[in-house]
Amino acid sequence: MDVDAYAYAHRPSWDRLDRLTRQRRLTGAEADELVALYRRTSQQLARLQSHSPDPELIAGLSALLTRARARVLGTRGEISREIGRFFTHRFPAAVYRAWPWWAGVAAAFLAVSAVLAIWVSGSGAARKVLGLPADTDDLTAPGGAFETYYSEHPHDAFAAQVWTNNAWVAAVALFTGLLLLPGALVLFMNALNLGVSAGLMADAGRLEAFFGFILPHGMLELTAVFVAGGAGLKLGWTLVDPGRLSRARALARQGRATATIALGLVAVLLVSGLIEGFVTPSGWPAPARIGVGLVAELAFLTYVFVIGRRAALEPAATDPLISG
Repeated sequence: MDVDAYAYAHRPSWDRLDRLTRQRRLTGAEADELVALYRRTSQQLARLQSHSPDPELIAGLSALLTRARARVLGTRGEISREIGRFFTHRFPAAVYRAWPWWAGVAAAFLAVSAVLAIWVSGSGAARKVLGLPADTDDLTAPGGAFETYYSEHPHDAFAAQVWTNNAWVAAVALFTGLLLLPGALVLFMNALNLGVSAGLMADAGRLEAFFGFILPHGMLELTAVFVAGGAGLKLGWTLVDPGRLSRARALARQGRATATIALGLVAVLLVSGLIEGFVTPSGWPAPARIGVGLVAELAFLTYVFVIGRRAALEPAATDPLISG
């Protein structure tokens, strides 16, 4: 092995590793590069130790790797702190800033669902207009499809399926909001589904069972959909009325806030998915199941209106990642 040629060939990457190790701040790409260079240089040092009698070169690389290892561990610590700050500042502040929008979406959504439920439960004409079959006993009867939906699959697989589906619905509601009307249509279709289900169960005299199965997970799940829909519509309205900023700058700022909300809702929907997968079909008394959902819902609202409000009012909330 020609040690001089080997060192000459790899010197640029060692120098780059040294620069990254000494650099005060690293971007995400630079942090990944630092880790990759550290691993590569460790392999190269091991090869040199088995072939090279040059103690000065080995000592120099060892010292470089020691500094790089400390920086890699520090970078991982910074990533952990950023994740923590995301959930204690950026996400709740972004949701809090958008609350008038998603509160309005919630009010309209629930009103539409209630009107549809009353219409479906009290009018045979509603079934014809909506294309519903005259006989829906297979759906609404005890042990029917409405109830077995929550228990026909293993709990863990069902929770994962629900999480994926709900994340998709929230993402569609959020990002179609940019076009306003498609976003409103997505929300209406979900309100229609909920209202029709409630109406059919009410018509069968099983409204209590409906709420017993929907409320445990539905409170938090629907809140997440409302937040997604409200944030999406706010993004779309920014395109119409950018305020005092240029349209491009206003969209960029609100787009960052929307992306922050989208990422955070993944965790919120994971919680609602776990409740739907394990609590809703658990067989517990309805008050106990609903109580779990109520605790989760109150915890989220407290998180937004206490922690989120405090984060939004801090000077750091001027960070464009959470401002909007």
